[in-house]
Amino acid sequence: MSDDAGQMLLIYDDHSDHRSLSLDDASSTEESPDGTTLSLEAVNDAIPYIGQRFLTHDAAYEFYSTFAKRCGFSIRRHRTEGKDGVGKGLTRRYFVCHRAGNTPIKTQSEGKPQRNRRSSRCGCQAYLRISKFTELSSMEWRVTGFANHHNHELLEPNQVRFLPAYRSISDADKSRILMFSKTGISVQQMMRLMELEKCVEPGFLPFTEKDVRNLLQSFKKLDPEDENIDFLRMCQSIKEKDPNFKFEFTLDENDKLENIAWSYASSIQSYEIFGDAVVFDTTHRLSAVEMPLGIWVGVNNYGVPCFFGCVLLRDENLRSWSWALQAFIGFMNGKAPQTVLTDHNMCLKEAIAGEMPTTKHALCIWMVVGKFPSWFNAGLGERYNDWKAEFYRLYHLESVEEFELGWRDMVNSFGLHTNRHINNLYASRSLWSLPYLRSHFLAGMTLTGRSKAINAFIQRFLSAQTRLAHFVEQVAVAVDFKDQATEQQTMQQNLQNISLKTGAPMESHAASVLTPFAFSKLQEQLVLAAHYASFQMDDGYLVRHHTKIDGGRKVYWVPQEGIISCSCQLFEFSGFLCRHALRVLSTGNCFQVPDRYLPLRWRRINTSFSKTFRSNADDHGERIQFLQNLVSTLVSESSKSKERLEIATEQTSILLSRIREQPVSSLALRDISSVQRNF
Repeated sequence: MSDDAGQMLLIYDDHSDHRSLSLDDASSTEESPDGTTLSLEAVNDAIPYIGQRFLTHDAAYEFYSTFAKRCGFSIRRHRTEGKDGVGKGLTRRYFVCHRAGNTPIKTQSEGKPQRNRRSSRCGCQAYLRISKFTELSSMEWRVTGFANHHNHELLEPNQVRFLPAYRSISDADKSRILMFSKTGISVQQMMRLMELEKCVEPGFLPFTEKDVRNLLQSFKKLDPEDENIDFLRMCQSIKEKDPNFKFEFTLDENDKLENIAWSYASSIQSYEIFGDAVVFDTTHRLSAVEMPLGIWVGVNNYGVPCFFGCVLLRDENLRSWSWALQAFIGFMNGKAPQTVLTDHNMCLKEAIAGEMPTTKHALCIWMVVGKFPSWFNAGLGERYNDWKAEFYRLYHLESVEEFELGWRDMVNSFGLHTNRHINNLYASRSLWSLPYLRSHFLAGMTLTGRSKAINAFIQRFLSAQTRLAHFVEQVAVAVDFKDQATEQQTMQQNLQNISLKTGAPMESHAASVLTPFAFSKLQEQLVLAAHYASFQMDDGYLVRHHTKIDGGRKVYWVPQEGIISCSCQLFEFSGFLCRHALRVLSTGNCFQVPDRYLPLRWRRINTSFSKTFRSNADDHGERIQFLQNLVSTLVSESSKSKERLEIATEQTSILLSRIREQPVSSLALRDISSVQRNF
């Protein structure tokens, strides 16, 4: 296009229209002023021109907006003349560049902070004017003025789409985003998934991450009282669909929601097997209502975090924590965990002592360590990393006596006698220090890798927040999503060939019983056991590394009763026999790990089928079907060796005798007959 032609496109004016073209009291000119940017990228038939006709002013706006987007700017409605219902009604409209006009300076008010954000307006004179014409009872809008020069740079095609006028989220995309939020995935992950679904390059969706966050935030801006009512209705709705869903709540004197706790049927079923050690994470708040949030989490037989329950509290006091613990134990049919790990909270500690007297209370070490930078970094300075390394060394010791001596030396070396955080840590050492916890089962949840997995699992629920009323549903979706991922992981692990490293009969036996995750932990100890020597003594065995002549661990073994224990207490702590005990078993020609040291919680169990059985425990047909599956499994496993077959025959005979001793009621006989007729 020639320069002359370009100048002709800059300004059009229909002089038959005697009204002024001024924008902000400044008349437009026939020439493009110095320092302006020409916007001539569009083809001729897509450029507005004087006399161009439109049926409605909205159609004119859409046309000009499309033109502006191609050129590198956006538009807005500026001014109207005339008024609907008076005289000729609305007679003229102006559409201007989004940078037209100037933002007035705000007056400063004493005592009030001002938020003067930088404005994009710079007095740009680009515009389109349309006027209404009526001929022969037919009304239309015509272009009567058009200026296309700008006093600012125009955007490239890959930039103009970020202007607010061109960013929009369709209803279909809003529904998709809401669905994604229920699964707990991050906004960044949502964007990537939608880019893949729509087959667009990264960053080319018609909306940005900020738009998605604003959309999710908009779901929260509702009346808190209405939110509470909707939340309770949501829980009741889930309860009607699934009678095994459980929730409890309390109302204050004004009948407003005070506390609420809930758990899902799948969570309660998982707790039956994996509820021996539980993390109760209370370090987060639900931003939708600014209420403290507590989440009960455990670890399943594949080493994957599993969800047990949730609680929202208005206050963090002894009464609230006691109520939360009572509700949780009620959900779990009165069964308290063996061990519960929490953050350091005095009210919660007191509540656990009162509501769970038989449960060992411990502190999550990752929650404790997470506070170290703010506690010690400034005071220790360059010595902070050295101190932290010494802390971890003391934390992993086995002997309480060694810990006590080491702690005293550490305090002296780093001059921490008067540090209140050190004194508080020492006062609560029985709650976090491993030498004091090794006799209690923690399912490996003190390990760094496991703590990160649990924290990532919890973050799924926190990132799933939109409205309070939907939070209980969102957590359910996140749990189900995680369960599906776990099932897939389980199947993949079962399909993998487990590599046996020692060739010992105990290893192959354990591989056939334990999950791949649990077997890998026991296999580590089996491999290390070969490096140890055992010496029989009057009261047991002394086991130590073959390169050492001092120290070692004391192992006690009673072969007749199948009982073995070690002074390192690894089995009590993790549920896996240690290298010392395995060395003694190997020396004593034991070819299988004693059954009691292959806990059910680490075994390959078909949790999905057992859940179905437990949820239909009163159905005789389900019971018989379940028993038939057990018998089928028993036959297939027993037939693999002569030794297995002998054990199965002996134990089955004993079990059958015990069953025949049990009385059978006439009602049960009728039920059984009915079931048998159906099979």
